[in-house]
Amino acid sequence: MNDYKYIHTWVEDEVGRIELNRPNVLNALKRPMITEILESLSYFDQSDEVAVIVISGAGRAFAAGADIDEMANDDPISLEKINQFAEWDKISDIKKPIIAAVQGFALGGGLELMLSTDLVFASENSTFGFPEVNLGVMPSAGGTVKLTKAIGHRRALEWLWTGEQMDAKEAYRFGLINRIIPNEVLIDETMVFAKRLAQQPPLALRLIKDTVKKAEDLSVHEAMQYERKNFYLLFASEDQKEGMTAFKEKRSPTFTGK
Repeated sequence: MNDYKYIHTWVEDEVGRIELNRPNVLNALKRPMITEILESLSYFDQSDEVAVIVISGAGRAFAAGADIDEMANDDPISLEKINQFAEWDKISDIKKPIIAAVQGFALGGGLELMLSTDLVFASENSTFGFPEVNLGVMPSAGGTVKLTKAIGHRRALEWLWTGEQMDAKEAYRFGLINRIIPNEVLIDETMVFAKRLAQQPPLALRLIKDTVKKAEDLSVHEAMQYERKNFYLLFASEDQKEGMTAFKEKRSPTFTGK
């Protein structure tokens, strides 16, 4: 892997780890940091050594938002020239499962990064919200859209208009996170799940993720047709043959991702 300035990356038992590493500023997301995150996601997505990706934050927070000092003097033309959110958009192209392990704050851009992952395991002390309105702006890396899809437009408007924060119990009740875990074992339990997921057939995981994402935007009929296409496609894989043969032979399958 490359050496990065703002993140740490490594591989552990087929799990690609990305740790946001600006703990002195609660992992505030600078633009070069987003570039590093996307580069590492893309690398892990292509690596044969990695089946699942886990994103976490060093210190007391997952990520407490964007780096305001970096953005304070921006204007529409400068934002257009740098294509501010092009790399954010590429996160949706990652085919492998991405799990966020969230402790402390996941605010603003940090919450948008979390909402760009597939599963979220959060500590009991985690806090979520979009405070952008208090700065005279709004979420802009998909926050308004993804929050609305997750909790409905009325609840989304309340949180976006007020900038208020929600705790882990409320986020769980709204379906924003999958599990609440004691802070001291958050990473351990996330890794146990990630390693378990890494033993599943890679192609099936990939096409299930693809189908579920499509289902969010297509009609029921269109989504079901898309589902069947991917189902048929898996019958061309060696993993399908191995899985069904192992079932008949009453043994554990060995999946190769082929």
